[in-house]
Amino acid sequence: MNGLLHSCRLGVVVVVALLLPVAVAAYEVIDVEHGGTIEGMVSLSGELPEPKGFNLITFPDPVYCGRISNGRGWRLLYDFVVDSRRGLKDAIVLLEGVESGKPFDLSVPLIEARDCKFEPFMTVVRNGHAVEVINMDPVMHDIQGYETSTEAGNRVLFNTPLTMNHQHRRGDLHAMHNHAPGKSLVGPVYLNKGRRTFYMQCGFHAYMESWAMAVNNPYYALTDAEGKFVIDGIPPGTYQMVVWHPQTGPGTTKVVAVEPDGRLLEQLSLPAPKGNRTAYRVMDNPRFGLESLGYPIDIQPVVETQR
Repeated sequence: MNGLLHSCRLGVVVVVALLLPVAVAAYEVIDVEHGGTIEGMVSLSGELPEPKGFNLITFPDPVYCGRISNGRGWRLLYDFVVDSRRGLKDAIVLLEGVESGKPFDLSVPLIEARDCKFEPFMTVVRNGHAVEVINMDPVMHDIQGYETSTEAGNRVLFNTPLTMNHQHRRGDLHAMHNHAPGKSLVGPVYLNKGRRTFYMQCGFHAYMESWAMAVNNPYYALTDAEGKFVIDGIPPGTYQMVVWHPQTGPGTTKVVAVEPDGRLLEQLSLPAPKGNRTAYRVMDNPRFGLESLGYPIDIQPVVETQR
């Protein structure tokens, strides 16, 4: 790791993602004449994977984090979200090889730890800009960041405690998150050459995940709840289109030719992983139930009952 400075105060951390210099020309902002558009849908092919299940009594803060649960003491992580037409949410579609074009319209992404859940699940960050992380919960989180690649695997970038937000009424399971976070602090995180994706996980609550991808140009889109996307203002030319979701492997690529004032309609798909992809599965077994603790505990999904 080339360097890491991190700080936290009042439950807030800001992470800056920087890529080391690579043999790619810097992106240039120009007026795009007769730009084209690519729109379409990304679907999930194959059987929809079951959500990962986490027994709340094996993690800290089971009562508070159980504000979102299945009502039987399990917390679920829905890392695949599809609609009735199999449209896949939170896939990124981006164009590689665009060296000049429209300006970036990308603010600093904000990731909230809220009810022991990172929101949003997937974000996009420009090289050299920041990802802001805030804690809205009255419990402590531990932000562990990893850069990842298919070839080289994962590498730890940082491990930063995220102190509890004392403005939340601790012990009140019905308390709303209508309080303010603390001040943001900045710590640089350097990704190795060739790596563009990283993810965060809470070291205390393993069901908290958030993924991010660094982009080199503004020609990208995240799919919505129906799997739809639109990329516009594209300079005419031939590019490589990349489609990626953090849980479907390396993703897929396709060469596209954008004509002046042209409009491409793309129906894309990503394969669902096969087999048993996780050891975390819901099982209603008295040996692992709430009664196994030997003392009464009441976990109520007062925010969301997961199914």
